[in-house]
Parts: sequence; C-alpha cells; structure tokens
Amino acid sequence: MSEIRIRATPRPTARVVGDTTIVELSGEIDMLTAPCVGARLDVLTVRPLPDLVVDLRSVSFIDCTGLGVLCRVANHVRARQGRLRLVTDNPRFRRILRLTRLSGAFEVCAVPPGAAAMPSSTDVA
Repeated sequence: MSEIRIRATPRPTARVVGDTTIVELSGEIDMLTAPCVGARLDVLTVRPLPDLVVDLRSVSFIDCTGLGVLCRVANHVRARQGRLRLVTDNPRFRRILRLTRLSGAFEVCAVPPGAAAMPSSTDVA
C-alpha cells in the first residue's frame, strides 16, 4: 500500500488498496483548484482498467468547473474500461447531481469501499 499526499486546496490525498486508488478531496473544488485536482486525477487514471474512488465527504464546495473535472475523469475511466465511484454523504451534493442530470453518470456511495455498508447509486435522492 502506498500513500500519496494531495489536496483539493490544492492537493488531494490518495492511497492505493489492492487495485483500487482512493482519493480524498477536501476544501473547495472550483475554478482555482479544479486544474490541480484534474491533473492529479488524470495521472491516477492513465493505466488500463483504473479503479478510482473519489471521496468527496470533506469537500465544502464544488462549482461547475469541479463537476466538469469529475465528468472528464469519468469519461477517461470508462474509455479505459475502469470504474469510478464517488463517495459523499452530502444531500446537497447529491441534489446537485440530480438537478444537473448527472446522478446517473456516477456510481455514488455514502461510505468508501470496504467500510461497513455501501449504498448503491440508486440511493441518490
């Protein structure tokens, strides 16, 4: 298991568990921080069959630029036949996904993989 330090403001924290990379974002993901976050996530999705979990539970704000980064990363992962999961327990973020019609574009979990229970993306309210 290796650990990589990054933060959304501006570097996220990532750790590798088996074949899964778990990235913990914190702070705000907006037009100022999104380029750094996007660049880091791009690096983590270059290999075939990437399995990426993006933990958004410590994100206090995300704007359309941040959503765009998540969409771009999702497209990269799909193009490499991988898997992307977003972790959030924030009902406002889930509502943003629903209102922007992006709730079906992501697999959304309330807790990271390996934790006690992981609701399916159909639980998006």
